[in-house]
Amino acid sequence: DCPYPYKELSGCGIGFKLMQAFASSNGIGLGEIEHVLDLVAISIGCDIVPVTGENRTLAFLGLERLNKHPRRAGIKALLEMSNFNRDLTISDLVFVLGPRINAAGRIQHGQQAVELLLAKSSNEAGNIANLIHANNLERQLLDRSITDQALAMFDTEDSLKDAWSTVVFNPSWHKGVIGIVASRLIETHYRPTVVLTESNGKVSGSARSVKGFNIYDALDACGELLEQYGGHMYAAGLTMKAENLDAFRERFEEVVRETLDETMRTPEEEVDLEIQLADIGPGFVKAIKGMEPFGPGNMRPVFLTRGLKASDVRLIGNDRNHLKFQVVTPGTEPLEAIAFGQKDHFDTIADGQPFSLLYSIETNHWKGRATLQLNVKDMKPGHLDPLASGAAASTLAQTNT
Repeated sequence: DCPYPYKELSGCGIGFKLMQAFASSNGIGLGEIEHVLDLVAISIGCDIVPVTGENRTLAFLGLERLNKHPRRAGIKALLEMSNFNRDLTISDLVFVLGPRINAAGRIQHGQQAVELLLAKSSNEAGNIANLIHANNLERQLLDRSITDQALAMFDTEDSLKDAWSTVVFNPSWHKGVIGIVASRLIETHYRPTVVLTESNGKVSGSARSVKGFNIYDALDACGELLEQYGGHMYAAGLTMKAENLDAFRERFEEVVRETLDETMRTPEEEVDLEIQLADIGPGFVKAIKGMEPFGPGNMRPVFLTRGLKASDVRLIGNDRNHLKFQVVTPGTEPLEAIAFGQKDHFDTIADGQPFSLLYSIETNHWKGRATLQLNVKDMKPGHLDPLASGAAASTLAQTNT
């Protein structure tokens, strides 16, 4: 019922609009409140709200403040602790700053994060950042351990093998990381997922969804079995009595089977343009950069290129789970490509046969050098069926000047 025209503000964004209205009503210049735009940008990234409309403007201004006019000793200390020495993007807020700030509340107490953001001196900020860094390391260990335990259940529990949903429970799992674990499980078992643990004598946990499926509505349909639940389309939290767990697992599976469209059971990657490697020049990259900041509702463009060959193919990472290689077509310089978590595609590209690639174009920062890198979404051997070409493809390709 709110008459405000933009409905997608984060909670922090609403707080900023309140400050803006107060300033306007009391003759206070907007320059007096711009110093909090960095926090607004962090909230936009970490709350996974659409980076559209007013959010996009606020995110742009907040990132500009973070990168060009940083003033918070706590954020500086946290970035130094992370060996981060380049301009921040929305993705960096989500995957670098956000998890570290959240780690305080997940492992110890959220007050640590508040004190970090309010720290006045670099010494005070450094001490708190050290504590939060330790919390984050513990969070990462818990995340990996619990994810491995949850994945093992798919091998031992027959009910999970043919299910359309995932509901897993272990009373010893740490409540602070089960939302992350739910997201991890979807990466390998693409279905609506609920991860549960025991907390204060109840069974509680986090739910995560797949594209197009409303996880909140699914929980609402199970409402008679739940004591509390809340969230939105893609993420939610829930609490129930322990004796309702089995009934909830059955009811949730029924709801998912009744409402999940068959097409939602397979992850899809939308292709924005089909291009050739020769199209990727300075003007092309500049055009992409002009679309920033990227995020939900304004995602980084995904491109398709066919007939590629790979060289220098190798597995990297502590678990040798990622592919790194160079791609080339006749008459072009090789480009570096990285395929995270796609070691199973090694044979697809290592035999020297042509393949098709879905990717986004990003800048890789390593040891003080910035180079273009293709971030691989998917790959297939041979040639895919042709896409319909459009004006957008030719328009963007013409910017390669």
